[in-house]
Amino acid sequence: MTLSVKQKVQAKERRHQRVRRKIMGTPERPRLSVYRSLNQIYAQIIDDLSGKTLVAASSLGKGTKGKTKTGGNIEAAKAVGAEIAALAKQANIGKVVFDRGGSIYHGRIKALAEAAREGGLIF
Repeated sequence: MTLSVKQKVQAKERRHQRVRRKIMGTPERPRLSVYRSLNQIYAQIIDDLSGKTLVAASSLGKGTKGKTKTGGNIEAAKAVGAEIAALAKQANIGKVVFDRGGSIYHGRIKALAEAAREGGLIF
């Protein structure tokens, strides 16, 4: 049985809500949220109590745009992970909670997470 596009979107939304019920970003340990589109990847560190984004990076950002051929591959995800870790270090953020955004921990999501860990983020 094949799923329609609408069913796939609804399934991803259900997975994301299930993840968000369990995790929350606090000032001591903010949430590292990852969004993966077809052509780009985005990451931001969020304090959910105040509702503010503390740090953000994407494959469209100044630090990563020229490094890779496209924004939708594993190399771009690694570059965004390294950049978000460097920006977090500048903002005195060491520990975060990882929010994969309903995506499976595989491929670009995994590459971003591992690069962020190598950059010094603890999660």
